[in-house]
Amino acid sequence: MADDLLSRSGKNTGKNSGKSGSGTEYTAQDIEVLEGLEPVRRRPAMYIGGTDEHALHHLVAEIFDNAMDEAVAGHATRIELTLNNDSSITITDNGRGIPVDPHPKFKNKSALEVILTMLHSGGKFSGKAYQTSGGLHGVGISVVNALSESLVVEVARDKKLWRQEYSRGLPQTKLKKVGDVANRRGTSVTFIPDPEIFGARARFRPGRLYKMARSKAYLYRGVEIRWACDPALINSPDVPEQDTLHFPNGLVDFLESSLEGRKTITEEPFTGEADFPDGQGRVEWAVHWPERDECFTHSYCNTIVTPYGGTHENGLRTALTRSLRDYGERVGNRKAEKITADDVQGNACAILSVFIPEPEFQGQTKEKLVSSKATRLVENAMRDRFDHWLSGHPEAANRLLDFIVQLTEERLKRKAEKEVGRKTRCRNCACPATGLTVPAARRKARSCIWWKDSAGGSAKTGA
Repeated sequence: MADDLLSRSGKNTGKNSGKSGSGTEYTAQDIEVLEGLEPVRRRPAMYIGGTDEHALHHLVAEIFDNAMDEAVAGHATRIELTLNNDSSITITDNGRGIPVDPHPKFKNKSALEVILTMLHSGGKFSGKAYQTSGGLHGVGISVVNALSESLVVEVARDKKLWRQEYSRGLPQTKLKKVGDVANRRGTSVTFIPDPEIFGARARFRPGRLYKMARSKAYLYRGVEIRWACDPALINSPDVPEQDTLHFPNGLVDFLESSLEGRKTITEEPFTGEADFPDGQGRVEWAVHWPERDECFTHSYCNTIVTPYGGTHENGLRTALTRSLRDYGERVGNRKAEKITADDVQGNACAILSVFIPEPEFQGQTKEKLVSSKATRLVENAMRDRFDHWLSGHPEAANRLLDFIVQLTEERLKRKAEKEVGRKTRCRNCACPATGLTVPAARRKARSCIWWKDSAGGSAKTGA
């Protein structure tokens, strides 16, 4: 199978086993073939980054991102995220529903079972079913299935409801037709993480999941996310039992919520959206500069959070920096030429969201975007619009420029003071060989030269 993993076992079995030279003999019998989802259970860190709390919640993100892909593709308008009192979690969407008909290559299995039990299977490789998506490798839901003590999937398609149960990646029932449904469509997945993998005390954190649901609703204004949590699991006043998350203004609402109560350099943020040329996707952004306060950059690709940034953030940094430098040159502020990206973007609160076909991420957990084209696409789209924003808001632009230039001068001053301090420490630093500081060594050297000259002169005189 294409998803098999060859690995070297630490065991020796069979009559060919024995000692050979410096170690154990290595034969064909030592080669294991891990089939199906067994590689995931053996090496979960390869697929979800570990078995800690972060990895546990990544399971939810994998399923939720599939639902978001349906919404972004225009096939779903609603997603429900429910945290149940038995430690299970349910994600439901009203999209097209995973196909349940027999797979053409595996005729004894439904497409649903193929997707849930085979790595690198799914509808996102060709780009026909989804123009942009967060799921790319065809491993998301199958990995969740492999690492779940139990998983139940229900699919409503063509006015019929189907159901199948799994445990640790293996089907426990056949795909069953539950009955007819007139007003339901889409996919519902309920799962309980496997305590053998994550530990018996592993639990989902309602606050963390609620925050994720809110951020997803901000990222795509066309979706409504319904949150529900069993009251017994809530341990924070910031987490409601139920909520409906829908933000028509998207990232602008996101930024305003993040900056609530904080003073900013300009009254209005720099916000916008743009389509990339030749159908290469689109970008949305919202940027503000707070007054001497904590800053952040939240970036996303196809609604997937990229906490380690990447090439799309590079485009943002370059666009903001070059535009502000150019504006400074146009208004005659020569100090603007020393502005760096850290001065501009490092002191901003920015939210960046890109949608591109076939993005490239660093690792399966997709925490950093590495698509090289994203830098150029984002920079070109944002720089032109930031140029117009600065020119169209001269009062705000001048305040922003003065603020950034002041930060630049403070940075350069700190750098100069640090350099002076370093040179001072070096001058006062004793040489390990002689125990002398630099000034003392120089005085001794001058003394030696003077003595040598004096001694040489006396010798000549005596001669």
